[in-house]
Amino acid sequence: MQIRAITVGFNVAISRITAGIKKHARFLALAKKVFEDYGYEVQTTRVASQPWPEYLSDFSARDIIAHVKSLELLCSENNIDFLSVGTAYEPSHIQLVAQVLESTVRVSCSATIADKKRGFAYDATLSAARAIMKIAKAVGNGEGNFRFAAIANCPPDIPFFPASYHRGRNCFMIALEGGDLIAKAFSAARDFSSAEKNLASVMYREYRKIEKIAKRIEKQERLFFRGIDVSPAPSTLRKGSIAFAFERLGWGEFGTPGTLAIARMITRVLRSIKVRQCGFSGLMLPVMEDFGLARRINNLNIDTLLVYSAVCGTGLDCVPLPGDVRVSKICNILYDVAALALHLNKPLSARLLPMPGRRAGSWTNIDSPYLINCRIPPIK
Repeated sequence: MQIRAITVGFNVAISRITAGIKKHARFLALAKKVFEDYGYEVQTTRVASQPWPEYLSDFSARDIIAHVKSLELLCSENNIDFLSVGTAYEPSHIQLVAQVLESTVRVSCSATIADKKRGFAYDATLSAARAIMKIAKAVGNGEGNFRFAAIANCPPDIPFFPASYHRGRNCFMIALEGGDLIAKAFSAARDFSSAEKNLASVMYREYRKIEKIAKRIEKQERLFFRGIDVSPAPSTLRKGSIAFAFERLGWGEFGTPGTLAIARMITRVLRSIKVRQCGFSGLMLPVMEDFGLARRINNLNIDTLLVYSAVCGTGLDCVPLPGDVRVSKICNILYDVAALALHLNKPLSARLLPMPGRRAGSWTNIDSPYLINCRIPPIK
C-alpha cells in the first residue's frame, strides 16, 4: 500500500502567504520523511485552501489569475506537488475556472452544485457544465478537467483532489492507494463472506499503522490530524487496479452482475474501520485513473456508474465523454449526481472529461502519467 497524498488544509491570508506556504512545506517534507522512514512510499504532497472567492473575490479577473499563479509558483519553489484553491459557489466565480486551469499546471479547484444548506444550486450547476466544456476545449486534449470537479454534499478537508477545500483550523489529512489490499484479501477468500472478513482484517491492520504514525506527527508538530480518507485510490498500474481486484473473487469481469454487491461490501468495510476518518471514505471508481476500469469500459456507461455511486464513495470520476456532448446533457448528469448525494446524504463528485474531436466508441488521446486512454462510452 502506498500513500497517495499528504494534504495540508490551511487558511490563506494574502498578506502572509509566502511565510504560510513555507511553513506548510516544511511540515509536509517532515511528514513525508517520517512515513518513508517507516517504509511507505509517499507519492505526492499537497495543500488546499479555503474557497478561493473568500480571499480573492475583491480582485479583478486578471488579478485573481495572477494571484493563483503566484500561489502555484510558491508551491513549486517549496516542493509542494499540488495546490487546490478550493471550491466556488457563485456562477460569476465558476465562470473563471477555465482561465485558472488554462493558466496553471498543478492547480485544482471545484464548483459546489449542491449541499445541505443550499440544496440544489441550479445556476451553479449550469455554470459548472459550461466550465467543463470550456476547460475541455482550452486545456490539452480533454485532460484539463482532470483538475476540476463539480461537487455535491462534500465536506471540507478531503485529501483527494480536485474535490478538496479547507474550513476551520489548519490541519493535515492522508489519502491512500489500496487496491493491492483488496486484491490480497480477495485472493485468499473462499467465498463472499470470507472476502469481507479478510478485507476488514487487512485494512484495519494497515490503516491503524498509518493512523498511529500520523498521530505521532500531530503530537510532535502540533498540527491537527483531520484523519484518513480510507478510500482505496486506484492505480494506473495493473497490479494496483481496483477493477482487477474485484475480479479476484471469480465473479466475472468488472461491470457484470455482482459488481454492485462487491462495491457495497467494500464500502461497508471501509466505513467500519475504527480509525479517524475524513473525506469520501468510500470506494472510488475513477475510470481513467484505474488500469482495469479503463480496460473494462465496454461494460460501463453513465447509468451503471451512477448505480455504483449509490453504494460507493465518489460519484462519476474521470469519465470520458464525446467531444460533441451538449452542455444541457452535462448539466443533467450533474443534476443526477447531486440528487444522489442529497437523497443519500453522502459526498459525491463529478469529474467529466469531454474529448474534443472524439466520438462515442473512439479512443481518447491523452498524454498524461495520471490517466489511462480508453474507449469513450456512449451517452443516451
